[in-house]
Formats: sequence, C-alpha cells, structure tokens
Amino acid sequence: MCSRQENNLSKHKTHLKSICLQYQLYLLLNSHFFCLLKNERGLIIFFLCAYVPKTAAGHCKWAEVLKDLEQIKTSKDIDVSLYTADTDEDTECQEPVIRCFFLETKVILQECLIKKCSKTQDVLNIWKNGNASLETNKLNSTTPAKCKECEEYEEKNFTEFIQSFVKVIQKECKH
Repeated sequence: MCSRQENNLSKHKTHLKSICLQYQLYLLLNSHFFCLLKNERGLIIFFLCAYVPKTAAGHCKWAEVLKDLEQIKTSKDIDVSLYTADTDEDTECQEPVIRCFFLETKVILQECLIKKCSKTQDVLNIWKNGNASLETNKLNSTTPAKCKECEEYEEKNFTEFIQSFVKVIQKECKH
C-alpha cells in the first residue's frame, strides 16, 4: 500500500515539475517573445525551451504496467495457459499485439478472482492501466490483414507469457 502511494506521489511530483517548466516557458515567452525571435541564438533558446517540458513529462505511459508485471511475474498462484503474441511482430502489428496481451490479462484476472490469488490487485491494476492507456490513445480496434488474431498465437504458460509481455511493453516504451 505504501509503495503504491509513493508511486502516486512520484507521478504527481513529475507532473508538477512539468507544470513549473511550462510556466517558466510561458513567462519567458510572454516577456521576451519578440526579442528571442530576432536572432539565431534566440531561436535556439526558444526551441530548446519548447522541448524541455516534453522530456520532463515524457515518461513511458506503460511504466505502471511494467511495475505491476514485475510484481506478478514470480507468482506461484497463477497457473494458466495464455495466447502469447510474438515479441518480434512487425511494427504495424504492435497495436494488436498489445491488445492481445491485455485481453489475456483479463483471463489471468478471472483466474485470480476464482482462486483468490495473492496478486489479484496487481493483475487488476495491469488490466485497468492497460485499458486506460489504450482508450486514451484511441488505438485502432481493427487488425491489419497481415497481423494475427490473438487466438492464432501459441498458448504458453504464465511465466513465458509474462516474459513476452514485458518485452513488448519495454519495446513500446523505447519508441
């Protein structure tokens, strides 16, 4: 519980830093906007300042999912076979692959609810955070013809599924 609160506090601090940077940029532009744009150095400063808030707030949208995946990967309570997408799918298929992993997380969640797993809350967090990220970004719900449907992938055990899931999310965070 304490760890979850620390994570939330950390997210709020990052958000506040981003707001402070944006406010400083606002003040700078408001008072010196035209002076900045009169010479080359001013333009460079302008573009650097415009970029800073993006890097401060640019942490991976899947960071919370990754943390929760780390929490459940050693669970002995979860014994299921899951459709496990290939980690080396074409970039065009990355979205359906991510959707597949989150669909299978729902299977893990159902299993945990039935068996009262010790990691049920972490699995629920993965599912909620994943769906929130997918919804926020309005990812397409259609699968390109060359991409596999979830059920076309090989079924693998829980451990292999989690390892693949982590690889796909880490790959997505690098983009």
